[in-house]
Amino acid sequence: MSDNAPKSAYELAMERLRQKDKEGSVEERSLTAKQKAGIAEARQFHQAKVAEREILHQAALAAARTHEEIDRLNEELRRDRERLASDRDRKIAEIRGDRSA
Repeated sequence: MSDNAPKSAYELAMERLRQKDKEGSVEERSLTAKQKAGIAEARQFHQAKVAEREILHQAALAAARTHEEIDRLNEELRRDRERLASDRDRKIAEIRGDRSA
């Protein structure tokens, strides 16, 4: 892509982020093959757990008798998804070696 071609909003945002990182002395590190494999495994585990939870949720919804019960089940699913995503993100940060995790 030539320098004078129009850029998408995404490309402009990424340029600003790269410039901000340079100004803030943020170093860019590549991930090792082991780290990439660990991250892929963490994401795959998360997807499997979410799929399992969705199946259980659908079965519970089929057995639900009241709107309150359906609302409770939906809230439980939402909390479980958030917890699983948080666990996944924490594992990925540990694999990357982020100190802020």
